[in-house]
Amino acid sequence: MVAIVQKNLTFEAFLNWDDGSGRSFELVNGVAMPLSEPTAKHEDVVDGLCRLLIDHCQSLNLPYVPRQSKQVRLNPAPGENESSRKADIVVFAKEEWDRMRQSSASAAAYIPPPLVIEVVSTNWRDDYRIKLNEYETLGVEEYWIVDYAGLGGVQYIGSPKQPTITINHLIEGEYQAQRYQGETPITSPTFPQLELAIAQIIAMTEV
Repeated sequence: MVAIVQKNLTFEAFLNWDDGSGRSFELVNGVAMPLSEPTAKHEDVVDGLCRLLIDHCQSLNLPYVPRQSKQVRLNPAPGENESSRKADIVVFAKEEWDRMRQSSASAAAYIPPPLVIEVVSTNWRDDYRIKLNEYETLGVEEYWIVDYAGLGGVQYIGSPKQPTITINHLIEGEYQAQRYQGETPITSPTFPQLELAIAQIIAMTEV
């Protein structure tokens, strides 16, 4: 049985809420919902990719701050309470991160961040369908789906299935997707000088 906390919370109240279990939660229509714990390989990819982006931003003095496991406040549907996603990696604008550093409030994406990255797990449909729609509606300019194990459906990663990075770029309010596989380097609007391919990410799970 999955424990659901039956209590309507605002986003700010949710960030300060703690049930004492140590589990991770997302906010769904005002209700705190527990998340499944990630696998070791999933954590390796998130950690390695976040550190790579931090180093890239620092080396080029870019105005971005990548952080792991941060809540992203979503746009609630009409008549619904607030919801959030706990994204694997959120790339904040440095100006927004500096603003939060001056605040006692929890660090989270209160406004749409420039880039959100999700690393695919067995519930790949959430990343390719539900979260894509949520981040598109929110206005996140760039959304990466990092499918290092090739778990996604054929319509998303092709046949035969293979590890894939899909970069979704917001153009006139809709995501335009570009798929990258093997040694093919990605093209990122946020990080145009970044040299990265899915093969490098797979290597993060083999160390």
